[in-house]
Amino acid sequence: MKQHFVTFFSPGSFVAEDITKPIKSWNVAIARRMALQIKERHGATPYGFQFTTRSRGAKDLDSRVSAKSPVYYINCKIETLEEITARNDPRDDTLLHNMRINHYERIVTTTKGWRWSQPLNEKDVVLP
Repeated sequence: MKQHFVTFFSPGSFVAEDITKPIKSWNVAIARRMALQIKERHGATPYGFQFTTRSRGAKDLDSRVSAKSPVYYINCKIETLEEITARNDPRDDTLLHNMRINHYERIVTTTKGWRWSQPLNEKDVVLP
């Protein structure tokens, strides 16, 4: 038995809010449309989503994640350490400190809704 899901991530107070919904297939266009319907606390809207497939064999008591996609970012832009340093904005001090200490060269930052930045992993996808 297999079932596909999509988990949407939205800005939260300290960590991302997330909500998982069933989906027929790993279809990016459908997930993007689904994201338009999601509002989290304080009106936060999704900045990204990730597909998973859960499987369960005949003798398994519960399902397990058998496949996971990269994160697909929506309404986000890629920013580099070099770009953020060059704009010399004091509001970026904490962000720059975190990027340097954790060796993050690239992040994604929301372009709509609540401002949210996080590391961009190698296989993640920033959708136009």
